[in-house]
Amino acid sequence: MKDRLVYSAYALGWAALKHLPERAAAGLFDQIADAAWRKRGKRVLQLEANLLRVRPDADEARLRELSRAGMRSYLRYWMESFRLPVWSRERIARSMAVEGLEHLTAAMESGRGSVIALPHMGNWDLAGAWVASHVGYPFTTVAERLEPERLFERFVAYRESLGMEVLPLTGSDVSVVGTLARRLRAGKLVCLVGDRDLSEAGVEVTFFGEATRMPAGPAALCLRTGAALLPVTLWYDGPVMRARIHPEVLPPAGDDPKARTAAMVQSTADVWAEGIREHPEDWHMLQRLWLADLAVREPAAAEPAEPAAPVPAPGTEPAAEPAGP
Repeated sequence: MKDRLVYSAYALGWAALKHLPERAAAGLFDQIADAAWRKRGKRVLQLEANLLRVRPDADEARLRELSRAGMRSYLRYWMESFRLPVWSRERIARSMAVEGLEHLTAAMESGRGSVIALPHMGNWDLAGAWVASHVGYPFTTVAERLEPERLFERFVAYRESLGMEVLPLTGSDVSVVGTLARRLRAGKLVCLVGDRDLSEAGVEVTFFGEATRMPAGPAALCLRTGAALLPVTLWYDGPVMRARIHPEVLPPAGDDPKARTAAMVQSTADVWAEGIREHPEDWHMLQRLWLADLAVREPAAAEPAEPAAPVPAPGTEPAAEPAGP
């Protein structure tokens, strides 16, 4: 019954919201965001705890202002995602402004392949649709398997309609890491969201002065295949979403693949931290992230499941290098 209700809610969103006038849809989702913010549930409180790491000098009033803006940004992501299937190529173009495209173009024209690594900022689906439709680089990504299964299948179909090849993180006979490696060796593009480790096997990094773990996958894949690792940050600027493609994270010297991977993950985290510090309201991190927060969780009480969202999985999770194809 619960699975049927969840699926029905998402199906209603896709069916109804994409036909609403844009101003009405935006106003509705702002109201939903404000209602959730006023309720001060676990997710909002966790968002504020995370934002306090980003802006430790923020007083209570400023923190509440940031969290309200953060909830509106998060719900804007949902509103846009429900409406993306009916957006024209021109509508997608009007919604994006991209800096640093030359970094991606240079890497792809060299034939090396590239991994775009993103944090949970802005609308990564919109960014992906723009890359596929306006830059001409179809790409491969990974998606967490959602329940119910038909909801997951619908999210996959939705992403594929935007020009993405979607690999399920689990529940498939296809080797995710091997497939990604083959795509990169063929000079293709891979996009992975990678600021939250779900496997508890990620690389420990320092993020805003505290320890957390992030997936090794994007960096490990680049070391294995010679592809370029390109961090990206996203943020909203009025009606437009801006994206910044940062310069390539270069592999450090040395013979230890684990140490080299860890250094690249830390460098990527440092780039993301700069972008998040500039635009904290557009970082959609409503879950526990830092090890200090994870450590206080009661052993018998698992963290509440992350809301089913059409987001790429946070990378593949090997500790050092991915398995061969």
